[in-house]
Amino acid sequence: MLDALTIATAVCALLLAAWCGVAFARHEPTKDWHFIGMAVVSLLAVAQLVVGVVQLARGQSPEQGTVLFVSYLLGAAACVPAAGFMSLAERTRWGSMTVLAGGVVLAVLQVRLYDIWGG
Repeated sequence: MLDALTIATAVCALLLAAWCGVAFARHEPTKDWHFIGMAVVSLLAVAQLVVGVVQLARGQSPEQGTVLFVSYLLGAAACVPAAGFMSLAERTRWGSMTVLAGGVVLAVLQVRLYDIWGG
């Protein structure tokens, strides 16, 4: 795995979570700017998915198993978009909390992906 991409994705996910945490504290729903932030974080997660699949295709393998690694990659790529769609359904401050939780979950998944790969 590319360590720099993993770190960048985790840091951006935590920044998104903090940003949505501020919106939650102000009793605000997610706004268009939050969705732009979610798109950036989602693009990083999809880029990581592509890099992971390419490395698997080259013959490299994670220490803890390919199936586990691919499932975590797919979960990481789907985490923030799922939280974004749920925040659209909940147009109160709790929508912001949903995205906050999605960002934290994505950061934790990044740490786990690093461990699964063998870092």
